Amino acid sequence: AGTRFGEDPGTNPEELIGAAHAGCFSMALALALGQAGYQPNRIETTARVRIEQVEGGFRITRIELDTQGDVPGIDEQTFRQFAEQAKNGCPVSQALRGVDEVVLSARLAG
Repeated sequence: AGTRFGEDPGTNPEELIGAAHAGCFSMALALALGQAGYQPNRIETTARVRIEQVEGGFRITRIELDTQGDVPGIDEQTFRQFAEQAKNGCPVSQALRGVDEVVLSARLAG
């Protein structure tokens, strides 16, 4: 990880937001799947946060969530539906509603 606009060592606030979003999303997805009778063996999510210079400063303009799940007994379409619900419902997603675009890529492992 580098600083906000360079390669110096350190973590920047956008990386922390991405980590919080990925973690919250994974927990929300695992909970929803479990409540529906699908016990996930593993949910792995990463988040890429894009920050751009706009009039008046800088702004987070896009977050890309990429999740992969090992969930026995579920098909790809159903998994994606649960993932979309988790994207819209997790508390961090709700806190980030001001971001222009949150993109989700969801797939089953294997």
